[in-house]
Amino acid sequence: MPRTPARRRRPYRHTAVTFLAALALALTPATAHAAGDFAPVPPHNPYAGPDGTATMHGDTGSSDTTPLAGPGAGTLGAQRTALASACPTVLAGADGYPVALCTPIFGQVPTVHLLDPDDGSSLAELALVKGSLLGGVYAYLDHEDRLVLADGGNRLLRVGHHRAADGSWKLTVDRSLSLASAVPAGDAVTGLSPDWRGRVWFATGGGVVGTADDTTGTVRALTLPAGERVANSISTAPRGTAVTTTHATYLLTAGADGTPRISWRAPYDRGSARKPGLLSWGSGSTPTFFGPASGTEYVTIVDNADDAAHLEVYRSADGTRICRVPVLRAAAGPASENSPVAAGRSVFVAGTYGYPYPAVPEGAGDSVPASAGFAGGLTRVDVAADGSGCSLVWDNTLRSAAVPKLSTADGLLRTVLRDPLVPGTGGTSLLDPYRYAEIDPATGTVVRSARVGVGSLYDTLQMAGTITPDGAYLQGTVTGVLRITAG
Repeated sequence: MPRTPARRRRPYRHTAVTFLAALALALTPATAHAAGDFAPVPPHNPYAGPDGTATMHGDTGSSDTTPLAGPGAGTLGAQRTALASACPTVLAGADGYPVALCTPIFGQVPTVHLLDPDDGSSLAELALVKGSLLGGVYAYLDHEDRLVLADGGNRLLRVGHHRAADGSWKLTVDRSLSLASAVPAGDAVTGLSPDWRGRVWFATGGGVVGTADDTTGTVRALTLPAGERVANSISTAPRGTAVTTTHATYLLTAGADGTPRISWRAPYDRGSARKPGLLSWGSGSTPTFFGPASGTEYVTIVDNADDAAHLEVYRSADGTRICRVPVLRAAAGPASENSPVAAGRSVFVAGTYGYPYPAVPEGAGDSVPASAGFAGGLTRVDVAADGSGCSLVWDNTLRSAAVPKLSTADGLLRTVLRDPLVPGTGGTSLLDPYRYAEIDPATGTVVRSARVGVGSLYDTLQMAGTITPDGAYLQGTVTGVLRITAG
């Protein structure tokens, strides 16, 4: 029988969320879109932390939505917590304390930081075993506010934060399970997510997909076809686990003993080579569950076709493709390393073609062409009400430098834009200005923005932001974490 999570008090999941959402709606500019237009979202996973803040992509379905409202009315300001680290994962548990998984510039040893919810400063830190470049990227918070991740030694860890009698904080490994029986030597876990039985699904760069139960010590695995790599995270929904490799998207389920099995496989056009602004030769997407009834009827990714980037939408029940729509055409940037944002029938895609990443994972291969200017672009596509196809709603040239996040509380898309040093020109430089922006999802227009910094210290490196219970927007950068507030 499925295990039931232990009951624990969640300070803001119900009453506080409702209050904050109502307050933000009263204070947010009138141009904010009606939040109800983008619903439903994937259901809450009982083995994950609060929706919107438990995973890099908001929930285990990777919708990149949040039920929390962002900064309200007032002057926008940004405070930077300098950690000398790139911080791609910034999450927050039911207790409101943000937890960041960062990779230091020097040494590149993944490090967990517990942040002060009031000012973003680091309260405690814990260094982990070093692994691959992507080994310090994907993690999630479980229903007990523990950070779940795989370290460089291929151990599944649950890292908790605990307060001592003197008020100081400490991060500790509360539980550990070796995945060595399933992960071949030289391979490493890329992404992981819990299912509805409490098992942790994981995928490795080499194409192994498995489940781990760290209460029983059971680990089961399946190897996908030779040559297929997993370069992004994975997503879970009641129907199963979605995994996108460098060749295809899969939906997998597991038997009672946890052994994975393939429910369906949908190949996509991976193009003839890796493009500049991508970190692998294939789709850059963590697959996203969405849909108009349960929030999980569909799964979507962006392909890597040579001529254009296409949004591909499949039925999660059987993998039937509903549509394949060219996106990011206005910006002429045929690539996206970011997971699509989706809610209800709407999907939003941010382009990364030409983004100047300082490094790419080992084995990613040369890009063709070798380099390109950062094109950017943001596109909205809607699935027809009867599920018969898709249509382009809007397409623009905004240069998002982060994974956008959609608030269903105040109806706004949020991201950080990387503007050119000389307005009206293309390309990037070490002196580019970065701008926090709120975007109307109905039209794609920026309704409010504020500069958060200038220069490479503020590079958000296409990482995801997170809204905290108090309305602050936390955004990882190559050197730490930005805390954006208003008032």
